[in-house]
Amino acid sequence: MVRGPGHDRRAAAEVVRPSRAEAEEAVRTLIRWAGDDPDREGLVGTPDRVVRSYREFFAGYEADPVDLLQRTFEETDGYDEMVVLRDIRLESYCEHHMVPIIGKAHVAYLPRHRVVGISKLARVVEVYAKRLQIQEKLTAQVANTIDEVLQPEGVAVVIEAQHQCMTTRGIHKTGVTMVTSRMLGAFRSDASTRREFLSMIGNPSSRAGE
Repeated sequence: MVRGPGHDRRAAAEVVRPSRAEAEEAVRTLIRWAGDDPDREGLVGTPDRVVRSYREFFAGYEADPVDLLQRTFEETDGYDEMVVLRDIRLESYCEHHMVPIIGKAHVAYLPRHRVVGISKLARVVEVYAKRLQIQEKLTAQVANTIDEVLQPEGVAVVIEAQHQCMTTRGIHKTGVTMVTSRMLGAFRSDASTRREFLSMIGNPSSRAGE
């Protein structure tokens, strides 16, 4: 079952963060576990740098993607065609191994009455990406949030990404791209609308088999 954005906000609110000092000590523990000395010159500042990096990597926990979509515009002169953002840069971290997921997202919606600033769509992707993730959940979260807040005729999200849990560990398979999609409303029920969207973004599902 895919949970809505309300569940995500409640889950984030329930987490009690440790202090910065506790986080830095955890990094020192990991350095020792790796077999090195956290007090040597090259590593003495590493816990502070890692904690500051984590604040940036996981900034999505401090933002509410629903709030980003609240300001909309109704003066569209009757525009009711597809709105598409292609190739949104995406950087996330695998919740299983905490290594990077690097790729791009394509987002589209069919307005019903309202449109939203295009930068807000990219920000929704960014907020969810900057959390510990699996790609399937990330894809669904972006699509579901846009659908629930804007209530358009349809929403489509496709994400193409490479997972370093496959390239830098485990089976060490490079060049593998994972493609996930979520189609809602007209994009799910109308094959021609879905084909138009996939054509506009270069049909990544067909590229995945090349």
